[in-house]
Amino acid sequence: MTTTDPSLIPLHRLRFEEPGPPRLGELPTGAPAWLVSRYADVRQVLSDPRFGRSRLYAEDAPALSDVPDLVNNPDLMFNQDGPDHLRLRRTLRRAFTPRAVARWRPWIAAIVDELLDRLEERPRPADVVEEFTLPLPVAVISRLMGLDGSSWDRMRHWSEHAFSDGSHAEEEVESVLKEFSAFGADLLATRRHTPGDDLVSGLVRAADEEGGLPEAQLVSLVCGLVVGGHDSTMTMLGNGLLYLLGERPESWPRIGADEEAAGRVADRLIHLVPLGDDRGTARHAAADSEVGGVTIPAGAIVLADCGAANRDPDVFPRHTLDDLFAPLEAPTLSLGAGAHYCLGAWLARTELQLALHRLAARFPELRLAEPVERVTWRTGTTSRSPRRLTVSW
Repeated sequence: MTTTDPSLIPLHRLRFEEPGPPRLGELPTGAPAWLVSRYADVRQVLSDPRFGRSRLYAEDAPALSDVPDLVNNPDLMFNQDGPDHLRLRRTLRRAFTPRAVARWRPWIAAIVDELLDRLEERPRPADVVEEFTLPLPVAVISRLMGLDGSSWDRMRHWSEHAFSDGSHAEEEVESVLKEFSAFGADLLATRRHTPGDDLVSGLVRAADEEGGLPEAQLVSLVCGLVVGGHDSTMTMLGNGLLYLLGERPESWPRIGADEEAAGRVADRLIHLVPLGDDRGTARHAAADSEVGGVTIPAGAIVLADCGAANRDPDVFPRHTLDDLFAPLEAPTLSLGAGAHYCLGAWLARTELQLALHRLAARFPELRLAEPVERVTWRTGTTSRSPRRLTVSW
């Protein structure tokens, strides 16, 4: 690995500019955009309904990406605003509350332990991505959605294209997303005909109660659950293990000994290690708005840099920023804020906590089997994590 290629730098080593007042910059496509980086300013942009997502996809709006992807599908719940967004969100809101996730905790822990049993039987060194960080979130979201193992390989394939970073051909992405949408539509139809005790059946029931929800939005919601439910957690866990084992091995014994401490580490990892190299989440300004003493004009695109905001020294002091066991001084912005706050935040945090704690308890001598610089990265998507991570114990 050479540090001259930013796509190969471990995400915990990314450097962020010092947070400052909003300034004019540009999108990756070259279109102008306002860059917002201070914690208070980013939180305002993410929470203020004047900064929405839906207008980003108007016919006269500049393109956010050079190729189609799921994230920029106008039908996706994340890209809806106001009443349209709220109606979609209500169909799933109760499913991901802390109370609901607490009920799932025992069987999530059982999945973790089963995977660790298998890992223990593998020859050393073993690939912890193949054996643990990938199959764990895939198994969890599959159980929640009532999917069997036959979909797992396709889920990985769909994710690579749904979150494409532009390196896939446009025709290839369109073909895969069409196949993915057909899967989502078929799954909805199956659950309507034969409902069960799973998230998709619950979604169908809630959508019927809500009434009038476009089918395309429901299909996008199902597809978003499939890929978002495993890709983000896999990415967090893989990058977190690379950081902990490669640079913070002194923390490993405490993570294994104390589940509550492992939860605080999970919070810090979510806060400090981004999912990818993308430095901003985009919003559209519906009206002239003052942010951090600067007037952002109506019609402007705003990029909210959550990574920089999460390192704002006015909120997160330097002396505790890297203390993995210290509670966060303020809510992290890694999972958003306001109306679009990540529905799966509590589930992701629970998976990460249980995975780290039980892995460290079972394998107190776990260590990387190769230098961090030799890690092979999963590329081609907007999220990034080790493709392989060999460990021994």
